[in-house]
Amino acid sequence: MTTPYLSLANRFVCDIPRYEAGRPVEEVARRYRLDPQRIIKLASNENALGPSPRAVEAMRVALKEMHRYPDGGVFYLRRDLAKQLGVTPEHLVFGCGSNEIIELLFHAFVAPGDEVVVGDRAFVIYKFLCTTFQARCVEVPFREQTHDLRAMRTAISPRTKLVFIANPNNPTGTRVSNEELDWFVRQLPSHVICVLDEAYVEFLDDPPPSVGYALSHRVVLLRTFSKIVGLAGLRIGYGIAQPSCIELLERVRQPFNVSAVAQVGARAALRDRAHIRRTVAMTRAGMRFLTDEFRRLGLEFIPSVANFVMVNVHDGDRVFERLQRRGIIVRPMRAYGMPQWIRVTIGRPQENRAFVRALRSELNGEA
Repeated sequence: MTTPYLSLANRFVCDIPRYEAGRPVEEVARRYRLDPQRIIKLASNENALGPSPRAVEAMRVALKEMHRYPDGGVFYLRRDLAKQLGVTPEHLVFGCGSNEIIELLFHAFVAPGDEVVVGDRAFVIYKFLCTTFQARCVEVPFREQTHDLRAMRTAISPRTKLVFIANPNNPTGTRVSNEELDWFVRQLPSHVICVLDEAYVEFLDDPPPSVGYALSHRVVLLRTFSKIVGLAGLRIGYGIAQPSCIELLERVRQPFNVSAVAQVGARAALRDRAHIRRTVAMTRAGMRFLTDEFRRLGLEFIPSVANFVMVNVHDGDRVFERLQRRGIIVRPMRAYGMPQWIRVTIGRPQENRAFVRALRSELNGEA
């Protein structure tokens, strides 16, 4: 009789919760016997316009070279992105989504028994990785639905290695002010690295000068091609930091971690400014529509500066399940300690309207 794997595993691994991703369209269609073409997915903060058209065309051309290994140094994308950001190529590291950069930071800087400071309603992966690397996760309660930077500064101890600030934050869609962030960065002790997770920064009207922080302070900036240019399926993100930090992250990065097609697509997407403008315009119009409808329905919501919004529907799990039966996928928030809430990605206008109709019917108890 074979030995159960559970008895062979490192004990701390057994304590790591599984990350629950948004349910895919095909699974919902199969489960509820729905037409997958009519299902609306508003669960994963994806770009409802789809991928950058320039990226799609560039990837199509590149497919005939997929028998080759990718460029392990990401040379051309590194060069193009460095020029756009006003940094040198040595300030950049690339990963399989910005998630991988988070993991590289743990590999490089966090040992068992170290501390990592996070907000209690920030991206759950920070906490999961603390368990993976046997570090103590110091969770600081949010204030007014966003990071309380004064309290986070107080929470830093001599054992703290990393502090994570998601700005805008997922799942609340909130941000910290530029003034507060500037204060926090300048107050950072010399033994701590501040990780600014900016997956949704392109949706901000007045983003902070975070690239400057990465060049001159102990700050690592995380960004992604998943959201604004619609390349979530390619899994490509990047980090910006001082070269001495990047060199350490490169030591723990796996070879060929960014696929060739992802590099080509991301490089073309950088030049597709029209797609970015359309995405921002659609998102802002959709946000106005949804929040106006929430007010009409008498529902509490959290004002958001990202491409999603959280709304209090009183029983998030039930509404999530009932909406799926109607072919609409949203995200319940029990995992973040907010069981009354759901998170809704901004979709195309017709998708937003369909969601509101379905939500109104559920709240009114209509079949």
